[in-house]
Amino acid sequence: MAYSSNAAEVLDALGDPTRRAVLELLRDGPRAVVDIASELPVSRPAVSQHLRVLKGAGLVTERKDGTRHLYRVDPDGLAALRMYLESFWTDALAAFKEVAEHEQGGGTP
Repeated sequence: MAYSSNAAEVLDALGDPTRRAVLELLRDGPRAVVDIASELPVSRPAVSQHLRVLKGAGLVTERKDGTRHLYRVDPDGLAALRMYLESFWTDALAAFKEVAEHEQGGGTP
């Protein structure tokens, strides 16, 4: 599987520990910025900035609820990340199979 630009965006977004913490907080369901900020040692504007990056990477979605913006994990974004990461497992299994079959035949890879 090729290293897609979307995978790069997602991995870049998750490279920041605060953004990973924000994503963890959203696992339990939608939350407003103020609720997220109350759980983290960063300001509301900083949380908003992190959410923008996560949204741009396709990891969270946003909807308005009155004057509040609620954010939640985007299952499609996580599925794309999972598919990318699983490609490593698929490649590793294929390489293992090739080595095992070759050794079973008595040769070296």
